[in-house]
Amino acid sequence: MSSSRAKASKSAAPGRPKDAGKGAAILETAKRLFLSQGYEGVSMDQIAAEAGVSKLTVYSHFGDKETLFAAAAKAYCDQQLPTSLFEPRPDLPLRERLLQVARVFFAMVASPEAVAGQRMLSTPQMAETSVPRMFWDAGPQRVQDAFAELLRARVAAGQLQIDDVPRAAAQFFALLKGEPHAKLVFGCGPLGDEEAEAHVRASVAMFLRAYATR
Repeated sequence: MSSSRAKASKSAAPGRPKDAGKGAAILETAKRLFLSQGYEGVSMDQIAAEAGVSKLTVYSHFGDKETLFAAAAKAYCDQQLPTSLFEPRPDLPLRERLLQVARVFFAMVASPEAVAGQRMLSTPQMAETSVPRMFWDAGPQRVQDAFAELLRARVAAGQLQIDDVPRAAAQFFALLKGEPHAKLVFGCGPLGDEEAEAHVRASVAMFLRAYATR
């Protein structure tokens, strides 16, 4: 452990109150810098300087760079895909409810920020770290778990017939990303609004053909 990390660990003693405003400033700065410069291109010194806090404060709030990255990824997903998006909403028809989730999810993963993050996580340098797994648990896994609860509610209502709900939740988002998302990551050009809507509708239709109660 470096001397600065050791000092930070000492300063982050259990029970010591932390400034929520500083924590939020660090998180916002980290999200912006990681997206624009990549994980390796950003230092804790840089995050501290641009957030207007000391490096010890950054370590006190988040422990290390990997933990801060995971927290930034979770905060981004929470902002773009809030928990309320996955409420069962039994008052809405099943297809309409799935389309609501699908449109918001695809808009998020197709955004320039998310595409840049996907490219960053796919580099050989990142593959050798624990960061991709931390990102997965904080972002995609949280989304899949929340959506699985929506599916279980619709199964209980007799609208879906699913034996393996977690697998079905993963399949739903895999369908939504599909070829359009891969082409965005590879830099094959933007997707028009009409094409994106057609893709989302086709993905939801395929999901319902597999799992909707006949």
